Amino acid sequence: MEGKLTVHVDIVSAEKSIFSGLAELVSVTGALGELGVTPGHAPLLTSIKPGVVQIRKRGGEEEVFYTSGGLLEVQPDCVTVLADTALRADDVDEAAALEAKQTAEQALKERGAEFDYSVAAAELAEAAAQIRAIQSLRKKRK
Repeated sequence: MEGKLTVHVDIVSAEKSIFSGLAELVSVTGALGELGVTPGHAPLLTSIKPGVVQIRKRGGEEEVFYTSGGLLEVQPDCVTVLADTALRADDVDEAAALEAKQTAEQALKERGAEFDYSVAAAELAEAAAQIRAIQSLRKKRK
């Protein structure tokens, strides 16, 4: 076999398949912390937090995606990311993410009569994860 080993990766959302291809490394934030999945990784099933999914393809080229959370399944020959929402980092709307973050932060400060802390905290986490995806993409382009 020529070059480094690869594993097939699929990133899918409720709407469509976002990525399907070979990768040397998949980086994602799991329920218990950062995960790096390489070919030959032990089988695994875990929830993932909202945030960045990075894929390093053969030759070192990297692609960055944003997911709103979901599941990661690792099998001997395939890695699958199942997310409610998955976008290429290029497609994340920075202005909308910043506005959502500010709205959630304001809701956490005000805590009115109909305040739902868990909803506000989840919205804040998702907006912050989108912003991190955008920042990660910018660093890679420099």
